[in-house]
Amino acid sequence: MAGHSKWAQIKHKKAKVDAKRGKIFTKLIREIMVAARIGGGDPDHNPRLRLAIDRAKSYNMPMENIERAIKKGTGELEGVKYENAVFEGYGPGGVAILVVTLTDNKNRTTGEIRHIFTKHGGNLGSPGSVAWQFKEKGFIVIDKSAADEDTVFEIAIEAGAEDVVTGDESYEVYTDPKDFESVKKAFEEKGIPLAQAEITMLPQSTVKLNEKDAEKVLKLVNALEDHDDVQQVYANFDIPDEILQKVA
Repeated sequence: MAGHSKWAQIKHKKAKVDAKRGKIFTKLIREIMVAARIGGGDPDHNPRLRLAIDRAKSYNMPMENIERAIKKGTGELEGVKYENAVFEGYGPGGVAILVVTLTDNKNRTTGEIRHIFTKHGGNLGSPGSVAWQFKEKGFIVIDKSAADEDTVFEIAIEAGAEDVVTGDESYEVYTDPKDFESVKKAFEEKGIPLAQAEITMLPQSTVKLNEKDAEKVLKLVNALEDHDDVQQVYANFDIPDEILQKVA
């Protein structure tokens, strides 16, 4: 899990920078639209939409943008129809990579994702080739400044969390997807701010990378994440801290 959380927090910091440039808003709007189309426009009865709205708010997206995206998703306003498309492949060093996209043209996106893999020393695989190496989990990060360790453990375990890991600067809480909302709500009701809260895909095992492969893999992952259609990238690499500081 540590390998995942290390990269997840790097991505979180990167997304904050992207948000300042407005880059992440497009991706957030797409997710809100699709969530509203699939499960309806009421976040109280649509967990995916509620999570998408919470994420949008964490990046200071104006409420009028969120409401417009919901209306486009439900059909109240005209908008582009996006569909989910998941791509699986391998990067340098044998790293397994899952790419989750929302696209209005799957053929175009497939070609562009394939090109990114090839350009950065990876290869796009067939459906099912790497998905078995990941498992869906709830993932919550709480800064150490927000609460003490005993409080976090007590709230997490009572709410049904599976595990709590204490890191250098934060606590990482892992849950079954079905318990994610109740664990998240338990912290919010206690007034404890969440640095991150998402449903993610955790690798069942990780590949430890040397400096050369680590640099290549990070370039590949960054290129994938910079693609407009890409919502999430999951990978099963583990980069030692001393190498990560050099290449991240």
